[in-house]
Amino acid sequence: MNTQDNTSCGIREPQNGCRVTVAQIRDLPCYHRETIPADYLDAMGHMNVRWYMALYDQATWHFFESIGMTMDYFENHHAGAFALRHFLNYFSEIHASQDVAVHTRTLGRSDKRFHFMHFIINETTGQAASSFESLGTHADLKARRSAPFPAAVAEALDEHLARDQRLDWEAPVCGLLNI
Repeated sequence: MNTQDNTSCGIREPQNGCRVTVAQIRDLPCYHRETIPADYLDAMGHMNVRWYMALYDQATWHFFESIGMTMDYFENHHAGAFALRHFLNYFSEIHASQDVAVHTRTLGRSDKRFHFMHFIINETTGQAASSFESLGTHADLKARRSAPFPAAVAEALDEHLARDQRLDWEAPVCGLLNI
C-alpha cells in the first residue's frame, strides 16, 4: 500500500522545486515491474547500484520491443543498439520485498540515435526512486558501427516521441546528453 499521495512530488530539485509528480511518471508507459529480492541488497541494507542498471536494462529491452526492435529483428537484420551515454539519479532507497515499476519517456531521435529516460517508482512507498537518462544508437552489427533506423522503427519511435512531446511537463534531463 502506498504511504504517499499519488500526486506527490516525484523529483524535486533545490533550485527548481518539483520537476515532476509521481502521478505524471505513472502516466508514462511501464516497461518493467519487479519485486525486489533480498539478494539485490548490499551492505548498506538497500538495493545495490548494479541492480538499478539491471532494472533499467530490462525496461530498455521491453521499450525496444515496443518500437519493433525485437530479438527477431536483431537476428534477421544483423542490427542492434549501442549505449553511448547514461546519466543516473537516485532519489530514495529501495529495499527487499518492495515492488518497483520502470516507466519510460522518449525525448528525441536522429536518423541513428535515440534519447530517452526511465524512471523507477517504488510502488510500495509511492516514491520516485531513481531516473536514468540514456543516449543510444542503432547499429549495424556486421560493421559494428552506428546505422540509420529502418523506416518502421523510425516511425514507431516518432509515435512515442509525438506522444511524449504532448506531455505538460518538462523532462528532468541532465542537459549533457544531446542527439
